[in-house]
Amino acid sequence: MSYLFESFKGWKSYCEENDLSLPESVIEYEVDQKNGEGEKIKAGLLQAYGVMKDAVKTGLEEEMTSRSGMINNGAKKVYNHPLTVLSPEFQKLISRALAAKEVNSCMGRVVAAPTAGASGILPGTLVTLQEIHGLSDDQIVDGLLVGAGIALIIEDKASLAGAVGGCQAETGSAAAMASGAIVYSLGGDTDQIFNAVAITIQCMLGLVCDPVAGLVEVPCVVRNASAAAIAFSSAQIALANVSAVIPVDECIDAMGEVGASMESRYKETAMGGLAATLTGQAIAERVLIKDIEILPDEELEE
Repeated sequence: MSYLFESFKGWKSYCEENDLSLPESVIEYEVDQKNGEGEKIKAGLLQAYGVMKDAVKTGLEEEMTSRSGMINNGAKKVYNHPLTVLSPEFQKLISRALAAKEVNSCMGRVVAAPTAGASGILPGTLVTLQEIHGLSDDQIVDGLLVGAGIALIIEDKASLAGAVGGCQAETGSAAAMASGAIVYSLGGDTDQIFNAVAITIQCMLGLVCDPVAGLVEVPCVVRNASAAAIAFSSAQIALANVSAVIPVDECIDAMGEVGASMESRYKETAMGGLAATLTGQAIAERVLIKDIEILPDEELEE
């Protein structure tokens, strides 16, 4: 019988009692609960990672202008800018997260990890991590398995959907998955991995979902970049054994409580936050009018 991913404390105990690594326990779950096959699961994740890498490449090389006009090749502008705020690696991280998410906003092919609205975070972090540390694709796949386990617990204890828990549930969960994957891939132990998740959730707690014009573009794309940066900062802190103080399971419980108490206008309805600003409303009106198909008079008369 596999572990059902009800808590981080339970996940750790199960792995210790059964002498399993975190990735092995996720594969066991997929085999036991989803009738999967171990090698096919890893092959599927390898394929998914290939799609992530393709999304990064596409976003940095091809035209990325959304129908609304709100997305206009931002990733390439960041990637090619001559001034680096911190380092070339940081610049690449931010631009890659932007790139993959812009592909989603422009109706391209991405991996919903865990959602399409957060589809730039894992590609941006993992492609950059792999490049910096020379990790193999197999090591990245193991990191993705750890991220999947993290998402299963968040889904059970809180939510992964912006319509249920706000943007903290989407970009927050993806950043938590990424930070855990980073720490695992760099040889961190289970406590450090889960501490990274706790720190990430603390940083993302309370983030509302307020898409302008109801489109997953603004502020969604730039939030993918900031979430990628938070994932790396949380991993750096956790690897140094700096405690989150509040245990990870309690952080996820808090995330669920905050999401449940959010007003509906902050949950993907485009009725609050940035969507409700004067500019946001003007964009919504312009986009909606542009998308209305005007029928010929004779068709209207019919």
